Amino acid sequence: MIHPSDPGLRDMNAVREGRSGPVTCASCGCRLTPEGDAWFHFSPLGGRDARGCRVDCAEVAHDASGRRLAVAV
Repeated sequence: MIHPSDPGLRDMNAVREGRSGPVTCASCGCRLTPEGDAWFHFSPLGGRDARGCRVDCAEVAHDASGRRLAVAV
């Protein structure tokens, strides 16, 4: 369990509709974790999220609003 005063939690919030909360994927609702300037699903494995659900954006970078970032082809 993460203690609420953990300083690492400060960077895990985003503001949506005037309220602060965890960054979640706009497509599937999974919580995202920060890695550099992007946000990713927690422990993606083979196209599945941490719950084991298959989601097409599991291994794709997201922005702070939870939307997929454009991928260069």
